[in-house]
Amino acid sequence: MRGSAVVLFSSLLIFPAPVEAQAPPADDVRASVARWVDANQRAVVGELVDLLSIPNVAANRPDILRNLTYLEQAFARRGFTTRRLDTAGNPLFFAERSTPGATKTTLIYAHVDGQPVDPAAWAQDDPWTPIVRTNRIDQEGTPVEDWRSRDRFEPSWRVYARSASDDKSPIAAMLTALDALAAAGFAPTTHLKVIIDTEEEAGSPNLVPAVTRYRDVLAADLMLIFDGPMHSSGRPTLAFGARGIITGTLTVYGPKSGVHSGNYGNWVPNPALALVRLLTSMKDDEGRVTIEGYYDDVVPLTDEERVLLTSVPDDSDELKRVFGFAAPERADRSLQEGLQIPTLNIRGLASAHVGAGARTLIPDRAVAELDLRLVKETSGPKLMSLVADHIRRQGFYLVDAEPTDAERAAHPKIARLEVGPLMAAFRTSPLADDSRALATALERAFGEPPVQIRTLGGSVPIAPFVEALNVPAILVPIVNFDNNQHEENENLRVGDFFKGIEILAVVLAR
Repeated sequence: MRGSAVVLFSSLLIFPAPVEAQAPPADDVRASVARWVDANQRAVVGELVDLLSIPNVAANRPDILRNLTYLEQAFARRGFTTRRLDTAGNPLFFAERSTPGATKTTLIYAHVDGQPVDPAAWAQDDPWTPIVRTNRIDQEGTPVEDWRSRDRFEPSWRVYARSASDDKSPIAAMLTALDALAAAGFAPTTHLKVIIDTEEEAGSPNLVPAVTRYRDVLAADLMLIFDGPMHSSGRPTLAFGARGIITGTLTVYGPKSGVHSGNYGNWVPNPALALVRLLTSMKDDEGRVTIEGYYDDVVPLTDEERVLLTSVPDDSDELKRVFGFAAPERADRSLQEGLQIPTLNIRGLASAHVGAGARTLIPDRAVAELDLRLVKETSGPKLMSLVADHIRRQGFYLVDAEPTDAERAAHPKIARLEVGPLMAAFRTSPLADDSRALATALERAFGEPPVQIRTLGGSVPIAPFVEALNVPAILVPIVNFDNNQHEENENLRVGDFFKGIEILAVVLAR
């Protein structure tokens, strides 16, 4: 029931004390961990469900604090010392555990907060009361009524709950991986530090000053990010960077208030039409941003980087089928190539009323919400400045507040561009020693090279760590790609969760 997490399973697990650090063969690690997980499926899934049962929207501080209490208990059972790092907003969660004989430290990042929900849009009573289905809802997945008493979970089953994939399951998978390693007599090969964000889905507004403030606490030799989806092929995946993001709200103004479209149509200018024309001036029919200078700072790929991109086994036809569209923006550009350049995305449009509430009027304004995804070489503020320059070249007068009567009288085309928060991009060389070591360990464990992605399409707040700590950072995503993250009916495929535990165990014991 929403508002109270029911801890049903955690007492079933036994957590042996960490043993002396060693570097066992990666295939032995995977096999041992897989056997342990197979023998403890009910407890493993149960602990995940306990964590998912705690509401976790960043704006609800009491719920976030309840999540932190849960994490403190869960990490303490694995021999970690924990503390809360105060910020101007929600505290960050920090945990630390030494490994005997280790000479290096790994800092692990994840986030425990989730996106807000619209419960009425979910196919279950409460997004924080997890349910298990036999498959995806759109593939006729039906509820498994007695799943709490089951000892076996089919790989195709799905756990439906907010944050099932983004990002509580990687936290649960990491804890389970540590249990399984200890049970097999293995241990991580580095000291471990864990930092868990509580405002990631709100843009991590307090993270940058916190990283600077707690620089000494967070110091490490390598940073691993446990977030994001695996490649759609299902193969273990490493991502060596992620795009940044900056948002903007573009408003085009019409009359001071809506006017009757019959009485004044063909005379009073329509701001919705003006906004559409303005937006279409920003991109051509092949998806290329036409704003002057938009791609100037993008560095051409090297031959070696192009080889890395072409090695990613994207199945374009399958992706089109899953997402339900006929053709990409450009037929001559692969998905991976598209991830290496900045985007300009229209993430929302609004003007007057639609549906049953539609009215015959010329609206007073039209609004477009924009997001610009950034690559490491591009500056978000600079790109937004170029967008503003482009708007002016289209004949618009830009205001920084609601236009005054004098401005309305003097300028036939008026717009406003409000720039939102910035999250910078980051990238680590896939040729670095740590990058190669992770790839080698995963290849030995799973019998084929992992998918290696130069830049992940989504954004994670890692650039502040890279800059403040001078540390390389690599993403190790483990959840299924078709997980509905940020949307209704977010889900986690059980087979991917179990495989993800094996992946994280191999990474920690590399």
